[in-house]
Amino acid sequence: MNKRGVSGSVQHIGKVEKVDPGCVTVKIISESACSGCHAKGRCSLTDSEEKTVFVTGSYNVTPGDTVTVLMKQSMGYNALLIGYVIPFLILLSSLVILVAMALPEAYAGLLSIGILALYYLVIYIFRNRIDKKFTFTLKK
Repeated sequence: MNKRGVSGSVQHIGKVEKVDPGCVTVKIISESACSGCHAKGRCSLTDSEEKTVFVTGSYNVTPGDTVTVLMKQSMGYNALLIGYVIPFLILLSSLVILVAMALPEAYAGLLSIGILALYYLVIYIFRNRIDKKFTFTLKK
């Protein structure tokens, strides 16, 4: 269940899997809009996915507890920017620039994909630094 909180946060209900010192592992089920449909058992379009979230900090929870995982809405926008908007702009602008340089379209397309792969390599290299900016909190 995905809700928008009053305080500008995104909320998901999950179940505590494991509690370690300084970290709580929570499983959340991300469901599509058709999950509430009466025909979801017969429909092949049902989209339900289980995700594991690691919440740093000390919380008074035990495995099996139902909790609410909170994330600031602005962090969701940052993830959208890093994962979709910037790569799209890189791909589009590099393709336009390379075609404008009179490079054959096939080469321009391949080079644009190569530049995009370079972007994702940089994201992969700095994944730990980026990961520190995306934090979750728990509410019981």
